[in-house]
Amino acid sequence: MRAFVLALLEYSQYLVITYFLVLNSSYLMLIALAGRTIPHLARRRQVAGREDAAVSPFTRPVSIVASAYNEEATIVESVRAMLGLRYPVHEVVIVDDGSKDATFDRLCEAFGLVEADRVPPGELPVREGAASVHVSTRSGSLVVIRKRNSGRADSLNLGIDMARHPLICMVDADSLLDSDALLIISQPFANDPLSVVAAGGVIRPVNDSVVRYGHVLEPRIPKRWLARIQVVEYLRAFLMGRTGWARMGGLLIISGAFGLYRRDILVEAGGLNPDTIGEDFELVVRIHRLMRDSGRPYRVAFIPEPVCWTEVPDTARVLARQRRRWHRGLYETLRQHRGMIRPRYGFVGLVALPYFVLFELIAPLVEILGLFVVAAGFAYGVISPGFAILFMLAAFGYAIVLSLLALLLDELGLHRYKRLSDLFAVAAATVVENLGYRQLTAVWRLQGWWAALRGGTPVWGEMTRSGFAATPQHTTPPLTTGTHAAVPEPQTSQSPVG
Repeated sequence: MRAFVLALLEYSQYLVITYFLVLNSSYLMLIALAGRTIPHLARRRQVAGREDAAVSPFTRPVSIVASAYNEEATIVESVRAMLGLRYPVHEVVIVDDGSKDATFDRLCEAFGLVEADRVPPGELPVREGAASVHVSTRSGSLVVIRKRNSGRADSLNLGIDMARHPLICMVDADSLLDSDALLIISQPFANDPLSVVAAGGVIRPVNDSVVRYGHVLEPRIPKRWLARIQVVEYLRAFLMGRTGWARMGGLLIISGAFGLYRRDILVEAGGLNPDTIGEDFELVVRIHRLMRDSGRPYRVAFIPEPVCWTEVPDTARVLARQRRRWHRGLYETLRQHRGMIRPRYGFVGLVALPYFVLFELIAPLVEILGLFVVAAGFAYGVISPGFAILFMLAAFGYAIVLSLLALLLDELGLHRYKRLSDLFAVAAATVVENLGYRQLTAVWRLQGWWAALRGGTPVWGEMTRSGFAATPQHTTPPLTTGTHAAVPEPQTSQSPVG
């Protein structure tokens, strides 16, 4: 028996180290692709026609749709930011999904809401229809729908159904968009209106940044290490992961916090699925399936420049719930669409989906097993100190280098953080991330996967919001929100998806 255990440990150590080398090398390939895209976009920024699009009557109108549940701490600032976006024609549709706090009252006070006689056309199925529809007396572009609580996906479907414009921008109600975000993310639809069906943009943590009147005046690195490490995750995920996948035609995730879609495609696809906890991921995969099955040329784009700012969890309790939920959503979507893993679905079916199974879904299991193999190998005398160092370099050292490359790419191409101290703080977080944070998130992700395997009804859980800081010293009192506290998901095996 001892001989068998020793042989198993010796064999496993090589499998684990090979897995991490392949995984991190795939990230290196993605960041190389991103490295070709981001500088190109930065060079074209001045000649991209943004100013012309901002005043052109031919720029396609956009409906911004957001679902709100107990968001009184941030809702007014968020809606102001949405209404204030620089864009020729856009409307904002807020669906109040049965909030139990003062979300609707805050909107009424800030925007002078009055009830209107408007009825959705019924192009998308919804479980809970509109109880009342309100429009703003101070802005003709704001519509607020009140309804009984039925979840984020069902509420967004109602908002999409009510939306009047051909492009739908889905955002979280607590998110803030850069003033030119719509102009930039809509560019692929203007350049290729027949093929582009969806586009995503970059998400960044707003914790401890300076916000006034719905605008991020000064991006800052969060003070708490837990939120600070998530800055690294989001840089790596969006600048490395999604930019690279989009360049190869295999982008499977557009964050629910900021994504632009053709309305006709959303209606044809049936909207978001309220029966899955990873509805944003599932929607994009289903759009790939729809377009492939119908034989139509299409493209899912990603633009690394437009920025959506959102609060990320700054407590371990809330972060744990988030990561469990993401990984459960990842498993449910991959299981639901496992029939797409075949040649009929091209690059998505042969490369992207298998990659997500091998290097996203299974990654936390391999990481925990890898640590167990190293510890057991030491105990049995199978693993030498030299191999242990090699394992650490393959699993963690390589990852730190990749994170630093993502930071360098961000600084050279976009230069969001102006203070040198912020850059040093992010660089330090790339190291701290590997000292317990990664291992904890791997455990939480395994718990989410196990919960999905056992079945049962998934829940969103609560997300504590602090509100947006008007000055560096001022924040609003903490507020607990409910089932719509959806923080957007990064995408790398070191930070889960869903």
